[in-house]
Amino acid sequence: MSDYEKKGYLVSDFRVFRLKDAALKPIPFHYHDFHKIIMFLDGAVDYVIEGKTYHLAPRDIVFVAAGEIHRPVFTDDNKEYERIVIYVAPDFLRRWQQQNAEHVDLAQCFTYARDNSSVMHQPPGTSHDLLFHMDKLEKTARGKGFANELFTEIMFIEFMILLNRSLHEHELSGLNNATYDPKIQQIITYINANLAHDLPIDELAAQAYISKFYLMRKFKADTGYGIHQYIRSKRLLLARDLLKTDMPITAISEEVGFADYSTFSRAFKEMFKCSPRDYRKQ
Repeated sequence: MSDYEKKGYLVSDFRVFRLKDAALKPIPFHYHDFHKIIMFLDGAVDYVIEGKTYHLAPRDIVFVAAGEIHRPVFTDDNKEYERIVIYVAPDFLRRWQQQNAEHVDLAQCFTYARDNSSVMHQPPGTSHDLLFHMDKLEKTARGKGFANELFTEIMFIEFMILLNRSLHEHELSGLNNATYDPKIQQIITYINANLAHDLPIDELAAQAYISKFYLMRKFKADTGYGIHQYIRSKRLLLARDLLKTDMPITAISEEVGFADYSTFSRAFKEMFKCSPRDYRKQ
């Protein structure tokens, strides 16, 4: 990912804001260290996430998990792009899961989106009006009343519960208008399931019964990444998450597919600007 920008920074557990932009410049493929939820309100926008392109309509909810490569594509420069956005730190959701008595995983929505559809639609009239709750959360986050920070956090947890309930109760439907190359999606799925193993391009192409030259060209077009860049980046993002566990660092290096520790350490430092050991200390 050294050729692609990590965009946005999150210095709190979560952040919520409303944006309305006109005449936006093209946004390149990028990723975040945090999860992102977007309630799309208006505009002419396609959203590309991990090689799949979704055509957005009002009340669509976009789920982008930390580390997923994505970008919006503006299809009509004369229309303003309006949305409510939530950034949420994965560690905050993990801590909350560990601390609450039921050990409820509020990050389930990102797992579900990854396995089904990264964009869901909620029509009006459902039991949990997520647009209403997201709008209320955004307005509260801008407030300055008594204990507003605590009140905002309580409302954020309520929103995440209602969002996951809507998925469990089938009130959100995945978009069926996503466009993608099924062969490239097959390769992406295979890569992410086999990061610990060697992943030569010849073998990846053979998995999907395509030529390696088609694979390299189409993979870059669909994801914005060369295939070697993508594999290396996903391995390092997984390593970063494993460094938050008690697994020995040398074992992490092997787990994410690096042949030796020194190569892993150099690659990690190049991407995250610190060594694996320093990252674990932080």
